[in-house]
Amino acid sequence: MSRRAVLWIAFVLVHVGVAVLGWYQPNAPMGDVYLVYERWSTAWMNGGYIDPSTYGFARSQEYVGFVGIDVAWVYPQLAIIPMLLARLFIGIDGYTPAWAILVTIIDALAFAVLVGRGRSRGRVTGAWFWLAFIALIGPIGLYRLDTVTVALAIAGGLWLVGRPWLGSALLAVGVWMKVWPAAIIAAAVIALRRRFAVIGGALAVTVVTAATVAIAGGGSHLLGFVGDQTGRGLQIEAPVSTFYLWRSALMLPDSAVYYNPNMLTFEVSGPMLNEVIAIMTPLLVLVMASVAGLGAYKVWRGASFARLFPPLALALVLGFIAVNKVGSPQYQVWIVAPLVLGLVLDRRRWALPSLLGLVIALLTQIVYPLMYDGLMLTHPYVVPTLMLTLRNIAVVALFVWTVVILARVPMHRRVRAASASPVAPAVALADGH
Repeated sequence: MSRRAVLWIAFVLVHVGVAVLGWYQPNAPMGDVYLVYERWSTAWMNGGYIDPSTYGFARSQEYVGFVGIDVAWVYPQLAIIPMLLARLFIGIDGYTPAWAILVTIIDALAFAVLVGRGRSRGRVTGAWFWLAFIALIGPIGLYRLDTVTVALAIAGGLWLVGRPWLGSALLAVGVWMKVWPAAIIAAAVIALRRRFAVIGGALAVTVVTAATVAIAGGGSHLLGFVGDQTGRGLQIEAPVSTFYLWRSALMLPDSAVYYNPNMLTFEVSGPMLNEVIAIMTPLLVLVMASVAGLGAYKVWRGASFARLFPPLALALVLGFIAVNKVGSPQYQVWIVAPLVLGLVLDRRRWALPSLLGLVIALLTQIVYPLMYDGLMLTHPYVVPTLMLTLRNIAVVALFVWTVVILARVPMHRRVRAASASPVAPAVALADGH
């Protein structure tokens, strides 16, 4: 049996196993799908209305609106597309299985791009890593919108060298579903010689999206997701919340965990909370700008694309996670794409960071959904708090490690950089051999 056949068998087993696991784990790991994705997509299909009785309420029809168009939304506008596409399979056994089927199909398309003919060891290693990550992180690796953007980011990242317009367009579609793929676009603009093609592909998707939303009457809500994010409190899973979480777990005064019904998340409260919230967004901007600046300096000094792009992309993605006041467990799936690209280009160099990535995935599943009920309390239990702390330490450690790798990327004289051949990275990323 060929390596490619074994990979595809593993792909099916992992996706089916994780999809089924979601029905048996505690704390509603599939909750976003049937609580919000189905509700939003139903409203789009029914003139903005839903029947509350479907969701356990006795009232008559309720106007939810066309999210992102006539009401502000926490997500960018293209996020509604996979939610609507899942309805194509709703007749099989309801919306939640339909979502799992859609995600599996999308993953399969990106997986086919990654594996190619199964002859590249780097691509095969990246494929095994992706499957292992899905298995270790559990149901949130399938039952969240983020997993759709991961597939887009993997395929788009692989095509950046050989087909930069297409690769950038796929990444931009991901940005207009969840913002995080912008980190990979930024890394490509900095590291790739054909940066104007990258900018062009992303700009084309942005213009079409903005024009479509404006024609539909949603111009005033085009960037509504930005305001929703900047106005949020400290979510319990965010690394910055660890201090307050431990204060609450140890029953210290003025610290607690509470539920935010507007964002459907659990957040922390404690001393100087407003001051911490106020500095988090500027700090995130500062960190991201510093990482991007370091990458730009490396390019200016002649660093090669193959050595620079993976750590730069991963550092920017991890910056979004490590220095963020929002920290949903599904955010951890974002690291899959840059780690897969790193393994494709240099599997030996990226073996250890990828191993730490798998540790992060496992700890994330232990925290959510397995121990999450121990955190959803005014005073969380110590063991779940410890598990989340270890996960956050691993995330910050991987971020620091990646920045060190980025700082150590070798530089050459600019004249050598100008004449350097792009053949090696082009073959690694653009060819499935």
